[in-house]
Amino acid sequence: MNWNIAIQDYQSFLKIERGLSINTINSYTNDLEKLVKFLSENTIEYSPISIEENTIQQFIYEAAKKINSRSQARLISALRSFFDYLVFEDYRKTNPTDLIEAPKIGRKLPDTLSEEEIDALIGTIDLSHPFGERNRTILETMYSCGLRVSEVITLKISDLFFEEGFIRVLGKGNKERFIPIHSQAQKYILSYINDIRIHQDSQKNHEDTLFLSRRGKGLTRQMVFMILNETAIKINLKKKISPHTFRHSFATHLLKNGADLRAIQQMLGHESITTTEIYVHLDKSYLKDVVETFHPRR
Repeated sequence: MNWNIAIQDYQSFLKIERGLSINTINSYTNDLEKLVKFLSENTIEYSPISIEENTIQQFIYEAAKKINSRSQARLISALRSFFDYLVFEDYRKTNPTDLIEAPKIGRKLPDTLSEEEIDALIGTIDLSHPFGERNRTILETMYSCGLRVSEVITLKISDLFFEEGFIRVLGKGNKERFIPIHSQAQKYILSYINDIRIHQDSQKNHEDTLFLSRRGKGLTRQMVFMILNETAIKINLKKKISPHTFRHSFATHLLKNGADLRAIQQMLGHESITTTEIYVHLDKSYLKDVVETFHPRR
């Protein structure tokens, strides 16, 4: 088995068996291709089945000179997952990364915006601009529903269930979830559909796409980044933000106002509650409120 075949089989496994997104699969693949490149540049002729721990350790040592500890940890995780797959498929007896330790990294807390900063960002959008109404609606929808940028740009008109008060989202690994959407966000979306989008011609396969570019196609992730960055400059916001900042702010504000952590987990589409628990670290007053509200000796 050569590296190309092994990586292709692994990609199929990640997509079909584990249901991972294209972005995640590409990330894993990029890390594996770095190992393949290292072997080629150093004329090391090991196959995925025969490569040993000391060679992988050497590769990680060289890679560590160019990347930070967080990237090192991700690289080791990608390699471990790949060789776990080979063991699972009986191509190998052991995983050569089992004894390789990832660097210790601190838990990075996500950046968030205050409610006032969210209001300022959305409120500063120029609605006289041809796409002002669309841009305001995108930001309001991301904040109102805690959407990933990939989820907001793929949102369909047929995903809107406003009578029930929900939208349907296709998240990571094509996992479907329904998220409550409040009346203000609904108002913005309906206004955009009825006053702006109705006058746009959509390209083939984008007839149902909610947010359209000037060419009648779906937006790219980069377009949403640009909308947000231009808006941040207008209000002289000093924080470094991204569309994901809106998602973090959504979760943090819900928690701060008393929402249940499990409910936030479901709305964000996190498989594990551990992922959602990071927001407790952003607002420790939540823990104090829980004790004062629910402890029998409160």
